[in-house]
Amino acid sequence: MGEIEFINVDKYFFLQHQKTIKELVAAIFHQKKTLERVHALKNISFKIDKGESVGIIGKNGAGKSTLLKLMAGVSSPTKGQVKITGRISPLIELGAGFHPELTGKENIFLNGVILGMEEKFLIDKFQEIVDFSEIDMKFIYTPVKYYSSGMYMRLAFAVAIFTQPDILLIDEILAVGDTAFQIKCIKKMEEFKKLGVTTLFVSHSLEAVKQFCSRVIYMKDGRVEFDGEVEEGIKRYMNIK
Repeated sequence: MGEIEFINVDKYFFLQHQKTIKELVAAIFHQKKTLERVHALKNISFKIDKGESVGIIGKNGAGKSTLLKLMAGVSSPTKGQVKITGRISPLIELGAGFHPELTGKENIFLNGVILGMEEKFLIDKFQEIVDFSEIDMKFIYTPVKYYSSGMYMRLAFAVAIFTQPDILLIDEILAVGDTAFQIKCIKKMEEFKKLGVTTLFVSHSLEAVKQFCSRVIYMKDGRVEFDGEVEEGIKRYMNIK
């Protein structure tokens, strides 16, 4: 449990250039391009073993988030195979299952169930989740549409980390909350690491990658440019950044 394998994976998607129906009709009338096919991932192959902590680095548009979405099952490969063994907790689009009209408490249970947790487990862990989020109890009984973006993301992260995963997928977690909360997140990730949880960590913070990861996959233009030792991968990335 906790293994990931990509075998000759390609991913294409389409970009719609026109934002409105009026623009689309005008483009068709003038025989302009309406869709653009993007080759997001190109012949990706690698294997990640149980308990590895792997950093995924690269410039914006390199294919990092697309890679995580395939792992999370949010998207499917156009070609090739993605093999996953074990339970995945994707910290990619935090709070995607939250309902703005529901309170923080109601969203803890709603999002927890969406992430595969049982109601009894959520009842038992409710106070721990709230404590980790550092959100005042009076706000826990307030609809999340009144939350600041920081509160919203902290609560979403707090729910997600209680999923007891075999594989943890993390996309720019250092964007969550203030510095103290970010340190807390890193410490929690270290706990998972000690428990043998396989961790994929996408980040532009190279220092965090150095601190947390034992291996790096450097993405460039939808391809794996380098897969191996952290310092060497960062050195190659910095040379072309």
